[in-house]
Amino acid sequence: MKSKYLIIGSGQLGQELINLLNNDVEYTYHTMDPFNRGAYLDITNFDLLEDHIIKTMPEIIINTAALTDVDKCETDRNIALKINGEAVKHIIRAARVLGSYVVQISTDYVFDGEKGLYKEDDLVNPINYYGLTKLIGESYALSYDDSLVIRTSGIFRHKGFIPFVFSRLMNEKEINAYKGYYSPISAKKLAEAIVKLTEKRKTGIINVAGERISRYDLTIEIAKLLNKNPIIKEVDNVPSWIAKRPYDSSLDISKAKAILDFDFYSLKENLKYVVIK
Repeated sequence: MKSKYLIIGSGQLGQELINLLNNDVEYTYHTMDPFNRGAYLDITNFDLLEDHIIKTMPEIIINTAALTDVDKCETDRNIALKINGEAVKHIIRAARVLGSYVVQISTDYVFDGEKGLYKEDDLVNPINYYGLTKLIGESYALSYDDSLVIRTSGIFRHKGFIPFVFSRLMNEKEINAYKGYYSPISAKKLAEAIVKLTEKRKTGIINVAGERISRYDLTIEIAKLLNKNPIIKEVDNVPSWIAKRPYDSSLDISKAKAILDFDFYSLKENLKYVVIK
């Protein structure tokens, strides 16, 4: 019997979705197989990508695969475009054959950061190549009527800014925190929201993210949870960054809140997932 779900990618979000969906899911991996039952797939091999989807025959496809290293996207544009953009075109091609429902995970970086608290219908204007490739992926997904684009922000689990801060605090090291704002959310909470939205078979674009906060203020909140009193410096930029970052890419999540009947978005609850556990 075919599985209801096919998860493409088994990173932080993919793993939480697999945990949540349990036996009703098949998944692909590229770098490592976290549960030792996935199918290896290089999504830049587009023929194999389409073949795998068609052979799997899923009712629902959730594409979590992405090159999310913003600086690597800037320096290796060819692979960034293939993974974040062109692969989505081929996922949609296979979905059309099967009549599958597709969920494409996108990013707050499709916006320029001049405004903040972006709604789904606000003007997109990416300022780095990562954001551009994700926007291209969105356009392919939205060309198919039975698709949902979920824009999110600052996903964290065992990787990301929040675990980085946690590690620095526990080792009593100074922290440089960027002034910019975003809407971080744990991979677990995001996965729960995604499954609920697939059950409702929503289409179009929906923002699913956490509360608007600066990385500086977030660092202070984490320090409070851990009863630490570190040296925290608020910085305008990070010298090692190659790509530009939007100053305020926070997302307005009122649409998701109206659709979903429970709260995924409490900053305290999101922090507890990594900091306390």
